[in-house]
Amino acid sequence: MDIKKIFENNRNWIVKQLKTDENYFKKLSKGQSPEFLYIGCSDSRVSAEELMGLEPGDVFVHRNIANMVPNTDLNSMSVINYAVVHLKVNHIIVCGHYGCGGVYAAMQQSDLGILNPWLRNIRDVYRIHQKVLDTITNEEEKYKKLIELNVQEQCINIIKTAEVQKAYNERDLKVYGWIFDIHSGKLIDLNINFTEILKDITKIYKISN
Repeated sequence: MDIKKIFENNRNWIVKQLKTDENYFKKLSKGQSPEFLYIGCSDSRVSAEELMGLEPGDVFVHRNIANMVPNTDLNSMSVINYAVVHLKVNHIIVCGHYGCGGVYAAMQQSDLGILNPWLRNIRDVYRIHQKVLDTITNEEEKYKKLIELNVQEQCINIIKTAEVQKAYNERDLKVYGWIFDIHSGKLIDLNINFTEILKDITKIYKISN
């Protein structure tokens, strides 16, 4: 695609938005107060607002390879802090997707250079759930299961944080784990039990009253 086409698309988009609402950009420029923090994969096929049917301003978005939330990653930790403490979001969503290249790469026994330390976090998920995963003989099903378990573990990483624990106590913030089925377009709720997980990890990770 010619890069000039992007600017043409932008001009057309502005015209379209103003036809719908002549004050659209005035409203947009006043600030944001999203209800949701969405943490998803950087995959170019997965767009947060579109798949949720929401508009700009409705969702605070953080994306990286394989929708990871390592507790040592200052990027994701800063996003969570800002979204929870300053924007006061009430819902945090971790959304993985079937066909995730990052998870597939982590399943391969190969040296991927600078990607190694990032993918190691996914391999840790495999290690934690190795007994379950090793019982699955079909490679495609094992791949899908690891994608789901990775979402679950990233939700747990979020629940470990002080900001989220405090917000849960103060305003009942919730954490959700979803999968986007790239083959059908459907969102699948993994039914992550936020309250039960928080109770289970309290002895080790409780850092907020």
